[in-house]
Amino acid sequence: MGTIGFETHDHSSCINDCVAVVDKHCKAEGLQLTPVRRRVLEILLQEHQSLGAYEILDRLREEGMGSQPPVAYRALDFLVKHGFAHKIERLNAFIACSHPGQSHTPVFMICRECSAVAETHTDLDKGQLGQLAREVGFQIECSVVEAEGLCPKCQQQASA
Repeated sequence: MGTIGFETHDHSSCINDCVAVVDKHCKAEGLQLTPVRRRVLEILLQEHQSLGAYEILDRLREEGMGSQPPVAYRALDFLVKHGFAHKIERLNAFIACSHPGQSHTPVFMICRECSAVAETHTDLDKGQLGQLAREVGFQIECSVVEAEGLCPKCQQQASA
């Protein structure tokens, strides 16, 4: 698993590959990837930026897929529950998972200038947080790391 979000890549392939992985996982697990859930995932994949539920709802409304907040929230709940999207607590927004179907502890790097978000992962068992937890007898079940700073593009623009 690598970091996705700040580097240049084939974005259409990124979207298609992620949707295909999610679709396959849903079929294998007997989950329903409804048209609205699929579209919300596609919306989240369009840019490596987080989106609020109402931004997603606005896009769904424009496409005639629903205009009431529960439409977006139910789709987001499904995507987050099954690991296909994550909630960025700091921004109260959502982003598609860069590693759907893989068990991982996400680490988000959020650019304070352009709002781009890159996702990578960490291994809690090998990191300092895992060590500290073991020392006090605590078992970590879930952790999300969010770091704010400047992405490479914004750093370059700031130094120019």
